[in-house]
Amino acid sequence: MSDERGADGLSARERAAVRERAAELRAQAGGSDGEQDVLAAVDRLPEEERGVALAFHALVRDAAPELVPRTWYGFPAYARPGRRGGVVCFFTSASKGGTRYHVVGFGDAARLDDGTLWPTSYALLRWGPENEERLRTLVARAAG
Repeated sequence: MSDERGADGLSARERAAVRERAAELRAQAGGSDGEQDVLAAVDRLPEEERGVALAFHALVRDAAPELVPRTWYGFPAYARPGRRGGVVCFFTSASKGGTRYHVVGFGDAARLDDGTLWPTSYALLRWGPENEERLRTLVARAAG
């Protein structure tokens, strides 16, 4: 997708994300199954990225089972239960995010505050035991 801005000031990628988010909100209002939505979003990723997304999904479901899976701008996300439950963490694939790395991010609902400065996203090049353990700790703390 082009990064050229249209008359609305958005790139084609940003317009697609807005349309996707609007569709997600309609589906969630209609009682969609968040688990199935997340798995469908992962299934649409390129094959080489699905394994990382599925590994992150499994990690969140294990480390923070109280979080509710849903999609957020087309990405797998995990939120506090309830209508007003905010996104605690999310996964953005490299290809869909338009970057050379995947991103594991944390939303406002994450309980990671540490003084007046703390990270809210991490670049992830590949899945491995060292990254998995660090992410497990962060997700559990964020859900806390």
